[in-house]
Amino acid sequence: MKYSHKLSDAVHILAYVAIAPTDDLSSTMIAASIESNPSLVRRLMAKLVKAGLLQSQPGTVAPALGKAPAAISLLAVYRAVEDKQSLLHVDEQTNPQCIIGGNIQATLNGFYDDVQQAAEAKMAQVSLADITADILTREAAKTK
Repeated sequence: MKYSHKLSDAVHILAYVAIAPTDDLSSTMIAASIESNPSLVRRLMAKLVKAGLLQSQPGTVAPALGKAPAAISLLAVYRAVEDKQSLLHVDEQTNPQCIIGGNIQATLNGFYDDVQQAAEAKMAQVSLADITADILTREAAKTK
């Protein structure tokens, strides 16, 4: 199973911009922090700009947050980059002649919808300000 890192990488980009707004904010530098490639960073940044979470001017390397960190929820970032992806997925290839295979999809879809709603409700409560504060707290603890 392949996992998406889009949310994690998008939050990483926003945290980088929030914490180090005067540093080199080029896609190359941010990609080095993510250990990814600059084209992935540019694609994610484009989605964040489209969602109003990031501001960017063509031809300049000066991205800025589109909103205050406290106003950027984890849910908003998720919705900006995950293209309506659900957190959990049901195997669609089960045997319809089997009591389990014939019913598992509908059963799990109901439970998975509940999990998705609960996760999204929690994600709405977590802000970029919360995330950056935790990053800075953890970094400060390393230097003690």
